[in-house]
Amino acid sequence: MGLLTPVAVRIGAISWMPKLLPLIVWFDTRLQRISRGRVSLLDIAGLPNLSLTVVGRKSGIPRTTPLLCVPHGDGWLIAGSYFGGPKVPLWVGNLRSAPAAEVSVGRKTFRVAAREVEGDERARLWEVMLRTWPNYAKYEERTDRLIPVFYLQPSESI
Repeated sequence: MGLLTPVAVRIGAISWMPKLLPLIVWFDTRLQRISRGRVSLLDIAGLPNLSLTVVGRKSGIPRTTPLLCVPHGDGWLIAGSYFGGPKVPLWVGNLRSAPAAEVSVGRKTFRVAAREVEGDERARLWEVMLRTWPNYAKYEERTDRLIPVFYLQPSESI
């Protein structure tokens, strides 16, 4: 965690943040492009993050999404929270359709096997995720949907 993490947690808890998510993603994507992948908004906030690349289930085109992640074991946990908005993020459907993906963490890229966790395992891993990003609890309160959680495990370095 970094010096700006408490600020990020407060901003992330604001109830109208889901409306700004497209703008935030747009800005973050450009920041990463300009910095050649060295800096993201999550880096500035001092939060662990990765870029998930998964093939679009309809288009067949690889799509990359910057995400908050929680390092766990030999992999990473990610949640389709969308700041607690009513819609499931598009990357979730793509990952469910093609559970093989790539992640970039820092300067390293890995092929990963993605597995959606459910039931008791999800409940246990959700608690792990809350230690890194307590706002997941707020997001869960904001939405009627169950926020999907995925465990990404590297299958090889690229």
